[in-house]
Amino acid sequence: MINGERTISRPLRWAMVGGGRTGQVGYKHRTGALRDGTYQLLAGAFDLDAARGRDFGVRLGVAADRCYATYEELIKGEAGRADGVEVVSVATPNFTHYEITKACLKAGLHVICEKPLFFTTAECDEIAALAKEKNLVVGVTYGFTGHPLVHQMAAMVKKSLLGDIRIVDLAYTHGFNAGDDTGAGEAVRWRTNPKTAGPTFVLGDIGTHLYYLSELVLPHLKLEKLLCDRKAFIPTRAPLEDHATVLMHYDNGARARLWVSSVDAGNMGSQRYRFVGSKASVAWSDSHPDQLVYEVQGEPGRILHHGMPYLEPESLAIDRMGALHTEGLGDSWSNIYLWIAEAIDAARRGDAAFLKTHHYPGIHAGTEGVRWLEACVRSADAGAAWVDFH
Repeated sequence: MINGERTISRPLRWAMVGGGRTGQVGYKHRTGALRDGTYQLLAGAFDLDAARGRDFGVRLGVAADRCYATYEELIKGEAGRADGVEVVSVATPNFTHYEITKACLKAGLHVICEKPLFFTTAECDEIAALAKEKNLVVGVTYGFTGHPLVHQMAAMVKKSLLGDIRIVDLAYTHGFNAGDDTGAGEAVRWRTNPKTAGPTFVLGDIGTHLYYLSELVLPHLKLEKLLCDRKAFIPTRAPLEDHATVLMHYDNGARARLWVSSVDAGNMGSQRYRFVGSKASVAWSDSHPDQLVYEVQGEPGRILHHGMPYLEPESLAIDRMGALHTEGLGDSWSNIYLWIAEAIDAARRGDAAFLKTHHYPGIHAGTEGVRWLEACVRSADAGAAWVDFH
């Protein structure tokens, strides 16, 4: 169980690019990073509006002279300080991820970046090579995969409690974009513009969460081919989609169905996962993160609760609240940031053995998400045709 004891020698000197007062994800990053004493927020370029960003940073406790107008100024200003930052979180729109990440790595800074990571796998491969050359970590904030019961599912699959995996059913839908974009805020406008969002809207914005979590639970299965059907129910969002269905075939013969939508009117937002094997199935939703439905063929169904001693050690090790109290999204983000901090600490110490076995969402996870998006677009643009994944 995680109880707040430090697992690294000292807090990492940390900065943010983006994540300011008007952003949607900045507080999630700070909730995750500042929980366990593994990061200290010392600098930031929080906002395109420099004055507003400085005021916001000061209210967070950052010194005014370390609240920069741009990420370029942040990199330059921190480079000349004995206490300069060593890791930067990128919480900005998609089209900026690549340039900011590259600049930070070149300056010798570790990076924690929002998803989808970049626009192309070529960009991912370039950044992966640069990070390896510099001995730096690139973490990706797949923030839902820190939930203990996600790792319970993975452990049950690994230990063959479900038998051979046959069916994977994944959904992440909400209705917050069910209406047109008249008067929409900036967070909607940049997500539905190909120049700023990239080649997808909901597939990249929420679908990549589904795909990465399925990779975490099913690391032994390899995706062979997929079919993607996508649509913009609000025509002004085309050529990007606000709704998509993806069918997937795995190398063991398993079949998967993935549904993402932001026009699921009335749905307040939920993720739903079901993994079906030859012996049993498990189902989990982030709307009830403390419960896992476990159904064995021929037996009564049962609900497993987080934090209970009958769970697998992999789940209990990352539980924070204990069985009497609900674990939430903030707890999951805290786990993600903790794992990335431990990876950065190991990289600093040259502990290759630790890094070889340590789990965290890194550059490979980000790359595979982009590869999946490229395949989805390739399939959809070919008229919902089956395409090879690799």
